[in-house]
Amino acid sequence: MSISLHGVGYTHPNGTLALKDIRLDIAADEQVAIIGSSGAGKTTLLKLLATSLLASRGELQLLQHDPAQLGRAKLRQLRSRIGLIHQSPPLPPRQRVVTAVLAGRLGQWSLARACLSLCYPTDIQGARAELARLDLADKLFARCDQLSGGQQQRVGIARVLYQQSDLMLADEPVSAMDPVLAEHTLSILGHVARERGIPLVASLHAVELALRHFPRVIGLRAGEILFDKPADSVSQQDLDALYVNTGLGELAQQHGATTAQRPRNPCL
Repeated sequence: MSISLHGVGYTHPNGTLALKDIRLDIAADEQVAIIGSSGAGKTTLLKLLATSLLASRGELQLLQHDPAQLGRAKLRQLRSRIGLIHQSPPLPPRQRVVTAVLAGRLGQWSLARACLSLCYPTDIQGARAELARLDLADKLFARCDQLSGGQQQRVGIARVLYQQSDLMLADEPVSAMDPVLAEHTLSILGHVARERGIPLVASLHAVELALRHFPRVIGLRAGEILFDKPADSVSQQDLDALYVNTGLGELAQQHGATTAQRPRNPCL
């Protein structure tokens, strides 16, 4: 397994319990969506998988390593193999898009090459190729503060694609995109993951996107896994239980997310 969690929990420094007794295994070629209401623990779970947080309890294995047992150097090496797509990518406003994309490999390059790339892009064609996947090749030399929110999200995705990680994580990667662009972008992420044979784990608020683009869906509620099943087995009852008292179960039904109505992604 590329990812294995056994009894994993996380408590924030202020004492808030964010995750409890998470038991989960994800194979090297799986694509998994995590859904749930705001505050359910989706982002915290992704941060644990990205090693930006360490579990408060339980056992976590990532790419055959336990992050809690690694020294600083080994932990940096592990992080260089994990690509995290942020909902709001940390892009310096005055930075050029090409430099932002090439930053995906800073953790893998020597210090000399990393510093050179920050001053003068060393692989313009590589950055252009990843941007082209996302229909952004024309923004190669634009400044990041000249982009829309959706364009910035796609630059963040291009950076992770350029990184060529062994694990892709995505935290609400298409939240700033229009519906058509969101569908297109998720299709690209799924295609790249399959092409490279790596796991893709994404948190999504849009239930219908999760059900269309991911073969496996995990419902997270109040820091616990409520269900973990194939997308075509997720029922309206599952969604109602997941979003009880939020009205989102009914909203998912209105958007055609029931198993009877749900269109399937032809790329799966």
